[in-house]
Amino acid sequence: MSEYSREEQRKPRVAVVFGGRSSEHAISCVTAANVLQAIDRDKYDVVPVGISTSGHWVLESGDPERLSITDGKLPEVDVAALPVLFGANRELVVSEAGQVPSTLGEVDVVFPLLHGPWGEDGTIQGLLEMSDIRYVGSGVLASAVGMDKHYMKVVFQAAGLEVTPYIVIRDRDWTQDPAACRAAVDALGYPVFVKPARGGSSLGISKVNSLDELDAAIAEARSHDPKVLVEASAKAPREIEVGVLGGLNGGKPEVSVCGEAAVSGGGHDFYDFETKYLPEGEEFLALSVPADLPEEIAADIRAKALTAFDAIEAEGLARVDFFLDADGRVIINEINTMPGFTPTSMFPRLWAASGIDYPALVERLLTLATTRPTGLR
Repeated sequence: MSEYSREEQRKPRVAVVFGGRSSEHAISCVTAANVLQAIDRDKYDVVPVGISTSGHWVLESGDPERLSITDGKLPEVDVAALPVLFGANRELVVSEAGQVPSTLGEVDVVFPLLHGPWGEDGTIQGLLEMSDIRYVGSGVLASAVGMDKHYMKVVFQAAGLEVTPYIVIRDRDWTQDPAACRAAVDALGYPVFVKPARGGSSLGISKVNSLDELDAAIAEARSHDPKVLVEASAKAPREIEVGVLGGLNGGKPEVSVCGEAAVSGGGHDFYDFETKYLPEGEEFLALSVPADLPEEIAADIRAKALTAFDAIEAEGLARVDFFLDADGRVIINEINTMPGFTPTSMFPRLWAASGIDYPALVERLLTLATTRPTGLR
């Protein structure tokens, strides 16, 4: 049998890419641990590819235990692993010091489980488009807009969605005239939320109740991103989340049931990193799926989630987060084009409650990716 015939008969090869240079590196590893377990190995040949915090691409072991949060210790990509890169003809090439580079074969689809800048923001999507490699999730534009909370709000407002009042503090603004920045925040009225403009997993976010807390909150946000977003707080908001999946065979996107995240006690007054991911925060978090909502409000939220998905031209998957304020207003918070993907994360929970379990969800995303062309579409 020729080498070509053997290649034709092989299983589709999936490169699961995770880690990355952002502050969400560890959460990406945790996400990858669960996806690696869920992919059907009888159907797919799986290659785990880690990106270190320094930006080096390596062939990872893919051991789910090593990539999990254990005893409060956050996982990271093994920088001592063999270096890899994408070569010609969509091939994955292993480059070991002192050895002739070898190929792992052609990659059919990439599952980029990267959170935050340098991955979720359109950068790896652009690389894969340039290399003519299919991949899971949104393209360059949607990934970039979905990562930058400033431009996300601009697009949402243009689509007729209500957002919370906000201001943007760029690096030059804070460096050259911090007093003007403080005055602009003061005009929003307290409390406010101070966030890295291009970040996720609730890292670097602070709730600020008065002017004397502002500078420290901006410094914390700027440790993740020099561009900062400051938002007015919604009135006694409930946090409602919805999952969206791309439609099969060119069909319309589907929307999950609504879920609600409620945080109380332990010094947590919003859905922060600890309550999302660490065991010590679990007792202060209540996730309700489906959310206890009147049918007409749930329908409105689900319809607005589709509007948001289409507004940024998202593909594959997204989680869309809303505030339902004390006056019954539905206010969009953000869209996440590569949401947390552990079995206990909200996105898989939403779809499990909607009839698609975790392995089927992973399979659905791979099917969407392998049937979608690269390039303009």
